[in-house]
Amino acid sequence: MKFYISMPKGLTPFFEKELEKYRLEFSQGHLQNAWNHLERAHIIGQRYPFAHSFVHWKMLIFGIKIKRLKEVIGQIPRLLVGGVKSFVGKVPVGNPGGANVPPLKTFPIPKEIQGIFQNGVLSHS
Repeated sequence: MKFYISMPKGLTPFFEKELEKYRLEFSQGHLQNAWNHLERAHIIGQRYPFAHSFVHWKMLIFGIKIKRLKEVIGQIPRLLVGGVKSFVGKVPVGNPGGANVPPLKTFPIPKEIQGIFQNGVLSHS
């Protein structure tokens, strides 16, 4: 069994770019756009425990800031378990990470993110 610890260096800028876009959109009050960037960061980082847990933390904080109880309650178990599942390589690929979707369901990866993975940025699958 291979353990996944840190994100490949080539993938990190894409992950960080999504988080930066999240912060910008949120600061401008564009909540749906901000959320979409958190979902994209989740898909990019979900195989890596620290990145995965960090995005769920940001999703929890988002839920608190916009006073969406369902999101807050839904993020707590994801925050507690997501990083562990990443560590052992058992994540539902493509899952956007929000409380509005089943936590173990896989989803198609958006084409732009597929391109990031297919261009050799992802060192393992």
